[in-house]
Amino acid sequence: MFSQRVKFVRNFWEAHQMTTRRPVESFSFPVEKIKEGYYTDAYFMRSEEILNGDNYHPRVLMQVFARDHVVVCGTDEVIALIRQCAFHPETIEIHSLRDGEEVDEWETVMTIEGDYADFAHLETIYLGILARQSRIATNVRRVVKAANGKPVLFFPARYDIYQTQESDGYAALVGGIHGFSTDANALAAGGKGLGTIPHALIASYKGDTVAATEAFDKYVDPSIARIALVDFDNDCVNTSLAVARKLGKKLAGVRLDTSGSMVDKSLWTQIGTFKPTGVCKELVCNVRRALDAEGFNHVKIIVSGGFDAERVAAFEEMGVPVDTYAVGSSFFDGNINYTADIVKVDGKDCAKAGRKYNPNPKMELVK
Repeated sequence: MFSQRVKFVRNFWEAHQMTTRRPVESFSFPVEKIKEGYYTDAYFMRSEEILNGDNYHPRVLMQVFARDHVVVCGTDEVIALIRQCAFHPETIEIHSLRDGEEVDEWETVMTIEGDYADFAHLETIYLGILARQSRIATNVRRVVKAANGKPVLFFPARYDIYQTQESDGYAALVGGIHGFSTDANALAAGGKGLGTIPHALIASYKGDTVAATEAFDKYVDPSIARIALVDFDNDCVNTSLAVARKLGKKLAGVRLDTSGSMVDKSLWTQIGTFKPTGVCKELVCNVRRALDAEGFNHVKIIVSGGFDAERVAAFEEMGVPVDTYAVGSSFFDGNINYTADIVKVDGKDCAKAGRKYNPNPKMELVK
């Protein structure tokens, strides 16, 4: 069922990518607050005040670029922002790349051409949209590439404020992820949040992982994969076997989430030649061998806890028998900065020192 869901979402995104941008009306902005400058750096509002006061309305070409190699994301939302929140948006011409395209540093992502007084108040907001969404899309794509085709789950919702979940999930979809932990994250994919048993449920059943998993199996929709969280007792091998023996073929997988400060019981006699803490190669191999030895070859292994692109790549290089990676906070790591510069005024080159008009033939006119 999980693999079928992933396939559906992937097909949805590929079809969406090839045919259309997200419509302007699919976005909702606090238009009046934005036009009043509530979310805008004050000096941009001063610029509008001066230009309008002086009745000076040159037509400018604003050029937007990233300072790093990134996966571009947020262009559809920026276009909608301009269409809904600029003054006289019908006079503004936009050229843009599409979400999901990769660019090198300094490569132009978008140009906005019009009366600067009509859209100066939007610069803070559209640069922020592009920065956040591109950061997530870029981090996601790095992990997805490192995973060599194995499913990657987007589980960082708890690491940031809830209002960002819908746009974060869209950025993750652009980056290549098709499984999400919350309904809000999954909105753009037309899906629902995935996930089964937290440590809190096991604790509620007095630390009995088997009892918690049985309760899940009894009360949760059968279409939801039965995946047991097996590190509660710091004994992933024996807990995995206990759950597998109880659920049999109904158990789809086990999730290993051992703390980075802990050493699982199955490794206590193996310590010496490797770093034994957390979800390490040796722990995953121990669980895989134990499950296979008792005929539970169908049970998949999901790993979580501190994974990023480098760690996923290392696991893949070592051939660790992981089936799915659940990744969280690392999707928010780092900073991606976008810059906007006026590079033409009334059709003539005019840019600050160190900047110049940098046309990008990959951009398309937004109609």
